[in-house]
Amino acid sequence: MAEDGGSSMPEYTSLIHVSHIIKTYEMGDVEVHALRGVSLDVNRGEFVAIMGASGSGKSTFMNIMGCLDVPTKGEYFLDNVNVSQLSRDSLARIRNEKIGFVFQGFNLLSRTSALENVELPMFYRSLSNKSRQEKAMEALRTVGLEDRWQHMPNQLSGGQQQRVAIARALVNDPSIILADEPTGNLDSRTSVEVMEIFQHLNEKGITIMLVTHELDIAEFAKRNVVFKDGRVKKDFSVASRRIAVEQLKTMPAGVDEEEEVAA
Repeated sequence: MAEDGGSSMPEYTSLIHVSHIIKTYEMGDVEVHALRGVSLDVNRGEFVAIMGASGSGKSTFMNIMGCLDVPTKGEYFLDNVNVSQLSRDSLARIRNEKIGFVFQGFNLLSRTSALENVELPMFYRSLSNKSRQEKAMEALRTVGLEDRWQHMPNQLSGGQQQRVAIARALVNDPSIILADEPTGNLDSRTSVEVMEIFQHLNEKGITIMLVTHELDIAEFAKRNVVFKDGRVKKDFSVASRRIAVEQLKTMPAGVDEEEEVAA
């Protein structure tokens, strides 16, 4: 991929290297400065929570990290690829190959089974039907839903739907998982169950970056980055990290995730 950078490109040991990112939107005669010179590195295997109030720049930053937008100025290297200079087609390829997305609203196809939803990212790759199904089933097994592979989204609880979404994010073996408010639509216990999955994946070496406005959710991560007015206000390691599997032992039982939800 020549346009992704040749031998003259710098080599970074970090998975993500962001240098002086500026993002400006023009709204009529008004310039909106969403990001004002953000620099950040994320190493492989990190678990980072991005926080900040509405308008702080965190969503703009995550859109750029997910190759859904490009900076006005500055550079963004993902896995030593300068994605800030790529074409739309190349950005789409990077999204499919290197990034797994998890969204607050799950974003599952309603008339498609759990297995088929997980298969979707692989349709852009040259894989046989058998290979796609095997990889999708393995991803469902990772999140504990291999016995729900035939179920439609309306036959699954909210927590189960989010687990399907996490399996879909995993299926292409991405360099990083980006999660945007992944617990926003879930109750307290189910939120911790989802964070248990993320912590387990991170223990296996998968890099995770999530956006959350909930401090208690951010404390499940290893590192917190707080945005304010388009800049990084704070960047610190979580001193007293919450461990989801331990917290679940202290919580009352919720809806039985092993039972089907009535359609």
